Amino acid sequence: MISRFLLEKLEGHILWFAAAIMMLAVLVPLFNLVVPAEHPLHIPGYIVGLMGKYLCYAMLALALDLVWGYCGILSLGHGAFFALGGYAMGMYLMRQIGDRGVYAHPELPDFMVFLNWQELPWFWYGFDQFWFTALMILAVPGLLAFVFGYLAFRSRVTGVYLSIITQAMTYALLLAFFRNDMGFGGNNGLTDFKDILGFPLQAAETRAALFAATAVFLAISLVACSFVVRSKLGKVMLAVRDAESRTRFIGYRVEHVKLFAFILSAMIAGIAGALYVPQVGIINPGEFAPANSIEVVIWTAVGGRGTLIGPIIGAVLVNGGKSYFTAAFPDLWLFALGGLFIIVTLFLPKGIVGLMEQLRHSLARRIPQKQSIATPEAAE
Repeated sequence: MISRFLLEKLEGHILWFAAAIMMLAVLVPLFNLVVPAEHPLHIPGYIVGLMGKYLCYAMLALALDLVWGYCGILSLGHGAFFALGGYAMGMYLMRQIGDRGVYAHPELPDFMVFLNWQELPWFWYGFDQFWFTALMILAVPGLLAFVFGYLAFRSRVTGVYLSIITQAMTYALLLAFFRNDMGFGGNNGLTDFKDILGFPLQAAETRAALFAATAVFLAISLVACSFVVRSKLGKVMLAVRDAESRTRFIGYRVEHVKLFAFILSAMIAGIAGALYVPQVGIINPGEFAPANSIEVVIWTAVGGRGTLIGPIIGAVLVNGGKSYFTAAFPDLWLFALGGLFIIVTLFLPKGIVGLMEQLRHSLARRIPQKQSIATPEAAE
């Protein structure tokens, strides 16, 4: 019954792709922890961490695709939701350090002791509990998305104006979090984490578990987004994207549809940021930089917006290329990234997945033509 319901509501290729991601959650830790280091199939620890970071970026690109590809909302500030989820996780990890910090204070993080804070700020309370942190990872980005989206969509701000406002939002948060008196570590951010849920972060087993958790959440997010876009609500979202005025004219509350998609997208981005922080070991205001949000748009465009799978592929490929080119050709990477975006915009408007779909349809049309030509000859 449940499997039949899922098959009706989800596309087959989405399920296969989600299953492949779940297989990565098993195989990568297995090849890292069980396979001996001298074996050719062994995956080194640093590769596990790098792949985990790529999957976090893929989840962020998926979140953007939900609003851009299916609602027509080009957000240039999704890095803000990613960073807020990361800061929530960073606050939990800082509270877990306890008296093992440099200044050995049982309650205050090191940067607060250095800045002569006398007591823990009220907004840090509760972050010593993981359940509260998990709640904040969803609630803080979701609340910001609700307030921002309610005001923007109710005022019918659309197009490039909405994109500029989202970028202004993340830039304002960047400036705010840079201040030491905000209580989030200022320019240095939060770092020097020790453990998570009692497990040391530097242990290979913990790193592998974090990768597996990231892959599982990415697969769940993909299935959830696919369920939404293939539902009746998803059809209304497409109508809003393609003909917003007509959709409003026939009686739909367009601002409510946009607001739902925006909040869900922000929560997915927050989860991605929370999984990102323990794997990279730091969170600072640089994650709010508008350039980071623009890069997410590039990943989504390269992979193919409005496809769900495309942004995941785009995020992994572009960041894999970035890791290689920034080491091999550090002065040329930004030019390569800009050139890639121009090429995709001019020649691949539907991205990599869109190109693959075009090739598949073209091949499917050619095969029946060849068969129809060969049939009369066979009859003779």
